Amino acid sequence: HAAALAAIPSMNITRLGALLRHHSPPEAWAIVRGEAPGGPAIAHVLADAARRANWARGAAQIDPADVWSRCTQLDVAVIPWGDPRYPVALLDDPLPPPVLFVEGAISALAGPQVAVVGSRSPTASGRELAFELATGLSKYALTISSGLALGIDSAAHLGALQARGASIAVMGTGPGQVYPARHRRLAARIVEQGGALVTEFVPGTRPEPSNFPRRNRIISGLSLGVLVVEAALPSGSLLTAQCALEQDREVMALPGPVRSPL
Repeated sequence: HAAALAAIPSMNITRLGALLRHHSPPEAWAIVRGEAPGGPAIAHVLADAARRANWARGAAQIDPADVWSRCTQLDVAVIPWGDPRYPVALLDDPLPPPVLFVEGAISALAGPQVAVVGSRSPTASGRELAFELATGLSKYALTISSGLALGIDSAAHLGALQARGASIAVMGTGPGQVYPARHRRLAARIVEQGGALVTEFVPGTRPEPSNFPRRNRIISGLSLGVLVVEAALPSGSLLTAQCALEQDREVMALPGPVRSPL
């Protein structure tokens, strides 16, 4: 039911989060379908009749069994807010993901993590340093988190794998859909080596630009701190750093040439 709720197009994360804070996924599904009234704790969410009608129409097009079957076929765990497996660290975010989809080792989400992020078009030096830092941090039993993107992200994941450490890739797509496609083998290696692929997007979600700022807050939220290795102004990497500050995380930057645009 949690996955089906997340698949309703008219259901945003604020309202779904409110529902799941006060009701179990089956109860929330019944409320959305118009089969239960909901409690007083979420009266402000349920007050808009037009919104509830949109939810009901959207839910009528979704079969929870079908959504669950897709997740099972992809070997993906569905972890809603309130599930004991849900990462406690993410609760520091003002809008924690109501539902997570996880492929791989769920236990990796609970360990100490450092996020390493940066430009998709780094210098050779930046790429090498991201790899070396991720390798070194992994040797201290820190999990390396990043966004599976080109450039610094992939170098960080590869550095963790080189050290036989765990890595977590937070995706801006639905489970089973790796973006960019050239990183399919990298994603598979992350899972094989005891890491995980994490997303808040339901199966079938394509890599839309609006997905990636949402992804970034999960990268920073899971971590103890964020290390930025080369980033343009503006950039997704600096958005991740901003999210980290808002979540009271450490933010670190790798020094570079003062005239470098990154």
